[in-house]
Amino acid sequence: MTNPYLKQYLMTAGPTPLPPAVSQVMAEPMLYHRAPAFIEVYARVLARLKLVFQTANEVQVFSASGSGAMESAVANLVRPSEPALVASCGKFGERWAELCDAYGAQTIHWETEWGRKVDSGELDRKLGDHDAVEVVFTTLSETSTGVVNDIRELTEVAHRHGALIVVDAVSAMGAVPLPQDEWGVDVVVSGSQKALMAPPGLGFASANEAALERAAAAPGRRFYFDWERTVKGQRKDPPDSPFTPAVGLVGALDVALGLIADEGLEAVYERHRLLGHATREAARALELDTLGETDENANVVTAIALPDSIDGTKVPKLMRDRFGITIAGGQGHLKGKIARIAHCGYFGAFDIVVTVAGLEMTLRELGHELELGAGVAAAQRVFLEAGAPVSSPG
Repeated sequence: MTNPYLKQYLMTAGPTPLPPAVSQVMAEPMLYHRAPAFIEVYARVLARLKLVFQTANEVQVFSASGSGAMESAVANLVRPSEPALVASCGKFGERWAELCDAYGAQTIHWETEWGRKVDSGELDRKLGDHDAVEVVFTTLSETSTGVVNDIRELTEVAHRHGALIVVDAVSAMGAVPLPQDEWGVDVVVSGSQKALMAPPGLGFASANEAALERAAAAPGRRFYFDWERTVKGQRKDPPDSPFTPAVGLVGALDVALGLIADEGLEAVYERHRLLGHATREAARALELDTLGETDENANVVTAIALPDSIDGTKVPKLMRDRFGITIAGGQGHLKGKIARIAHCGYFGAFDIVVTVAGLEMTLRELGHELELGAGVAAAQRVFLEAGAPVSSPG
């Protein structure tokens, strides 16, 4: 029997916790998707997405997960038997290669060691060796490792070689700065269930005119994910969806984006920066390494290397079952080697403090000697030095 008094803390990078106002709006009566009441909400969501993506593009909305948004990019930009370059540095970057293979591309999969960033100089050399590549696929925040890539540099390199760049920002949109238009990023895809603080089920694709032109030049092989069809509907006045949208999810996203707008995008980024910094400082105080090089821009999830002296596969289960704290373990060859603590979306200072306390007790239970409270104190110092404990929105 589940202990009703054991409070639950969801500390994964997706799905993430929902602000109460977001949960509450989903209990309201269903709206007809062609009715004025919903069209007003839909139009507001489309406008607010542009602010978060920092773009004048139409941010296309699909009833799909972030992987669906990724597939829309491949379906519209990849041509059978033509080369496409995938620059990955973790589990989710590999999905680009799987999608390109599924759509018949001549996939050039360049894999960077997990825990390291995609190197712009190496990308320059790869594109020099493969000068027929017209599309590059990569990742902003690699959720499996916590690494955040320098998309501005990678975009400059891709464009220097005449290639479009497509960026998976599923976990990082709303947590890590990605001014799409300012940096000239051709396509950005994301999802609703991470830093945007909405339930799973909505995928987004923001494509600039160069990407839309390439898609239009290669019609066919897609239907639901057809960008031309979706953009045409969203550009109408009032905007229209070519298919029945996920009405309840759009309403939830409307409220979540309103909270982000009220907080202010720069303040949102700063909150995530403090949460990430506090988590890394807690790990350091516990004499635990983080995966890869320390990066103060890695503010989506922190991957903490677990002591070799314990069975790391037991850490997520014990934290969940004993303390009510759900974190993620490692994936692939990192299973049992790292613990991933998220801080993207509806998180505040005390979520981090509680999670660090739970991690300390878990490691002690599994036989690792440490000073209880050392990580908690380190996180507290970060928040107090910032002026006040950081609050989540809502």
